[in-house]
Amino acid sequence: MSTTKWVIDPTHSEIAFKVKHMMFTNVTGKFQKFDANIITVGDDFTDAKIYFSGAVDSLTTGNADRDTHLLSPDFFDAAQYPEIEFIGNSFTKNNEGEFALTGSLKLRGISKNVNLTADYSGLMKDPWGNVKAGFTIAAKINRKDWGLTWNSALETGGVLVGEDVSLEIELQFIKQ
Repeated sequence: MSTTKWVIDPTHSEIAFKVKHMMFTNVTGKFQKFDANIITVGDDFTDAKIYFSGAVDSLTTGNADRDTHLLSPDFFDAAQYPEIEFIGNSFTKNNEGEFALTGSLKLRGISKNVNLTADYSGLMKDPWGNVKAGFTIAAKINRKDWGLTWNSALETGGVLVGEDVSLEIELQFIKQ
């Protein structure tokens, strides 16, 4: 059976994250420039080959000072490590529409295996005849695993930035 390539529709996709600030609220950010593709056998996503890259300097949280700090060597070090990368090595169907996605996430030059959940929304034809596939992907990672260790102690106890980062990803892919 032949393979099918799917490319990301960036205008209908979002790569976002959340992290605790001061131990009690979340700050949300997203990457505005990214690319991804999937190689499948036909329209079956089981065992799909997945590749994602994102431009670190496209990160935004809606606050210029915070964004500048996140791009500095204290966090992402965008000058030295301009790209994040994910290469999926397993895409396994758990239930109808639910997949377990594992792969290597590379941040700050450090690659670590991560486990993500992927909800498959199915296939849909858009008004222009393009076949699209939709996914919602989620995971929780510890930022310290990738050398993102900067923090500041609070005088009331606790720290300024939480360790756990929730990934919240909405993706549309276009069949080629």
